[in-house]
Amino acid sequence: MSVRVVTDSTVYLSPDLVRKLDITVVPFHLRIGDRNYLDGVNLDNDEFHHLVYEQGLQPSTSSPTVENFRRVYEGLNRKTSEIISIHLAETLSTTLNNAQQAAGMLLGQCHIETVDSKTVSLGLGILVEAAARAAAAGRPLDEIVRLVRGLISQIYVVFFSESLAYLESGGRIGHAQALLGTILGIKPFLTLEEGEILPIEKVRTREQALEKLVEFVAEFDAIKQLAIVKGKANLTEETDQLIERLQGVFPGLEIPVISYGPVLASHIGPGTLGIIVQEDS
Repeated sequence: MSVRVVTDSTVYLSPDLVRKLDITVVPFHLRIGDRNYLDGVNLDNDEFHHLVYEQGLQPSTSSPTVENFRRVYEGLNRKTSEIISIHLAETLSTTLNNAQQAAGMLLGQCHIETVDSKTVSLGLGILVEAAARAAAAGRPLDEIVRLVRGLISQIYVVFFSESLAYLESGGRIGHAQALLGTILGIKPFLTLEEGEILPIEKVRTREQALEKLVEFVAEFDAIKQLAIVKGKANLTEETDQLIERLQGVFPGLEIPVISYGPVLASHIGPGTLGIIVQEDS
């Protein structure tokens, strides 16, 4: 029996790839207005944007529970005795802790390794896909865990946020910092480092922020993959310009534009633009 791979719905992976590699995605819970949703089950990006950004309803999110994970692990345990469960950064959510508690309930029945990805979205997707392909190739659990942990240091996330209100409501910045930033028109340029959202610089215009994104990418000697991440995965004049400038740094590199999901959107808002890089070692 091959190793089975579990992750959560903050991951960015195509539905076709999830099915092909037999990946189990445990959904986050969202409450919007007076209704409850399961991320990726009965709520997608378009519906989220309609409810939150067009109708103005307030979203809140909660991690998959210990019981959610227990049921998933028990179901998979009927097919395998080895599971790797890879989740968004532990500092951003209780998801990993809940998965660890559930794994402990199956101690002696199933070998479950939980891994803190220290990232999210496509960064998490890169790790999960690598684990699933290794599992499909028949590689043992301990080798897959080493593979995933070795890839974590190759993934970088940088972004800037148009509105500080979402970062404030999510507890990522304080009220005074958010208020001052709004008054001064500051857009924080941030990185996700070791699972922590940290400010790098402060910019006042989107043009300055775009320039910082290009400068960040230019620091790499070699890139395996790179993606522009935004609220909606649509091409705009801004993203076209950013792609052109990035391809000037790395000619021939394919640069997709992808969207971050409802859970991440609840915390960073609709106007956020970022880049996720996998360094080529």
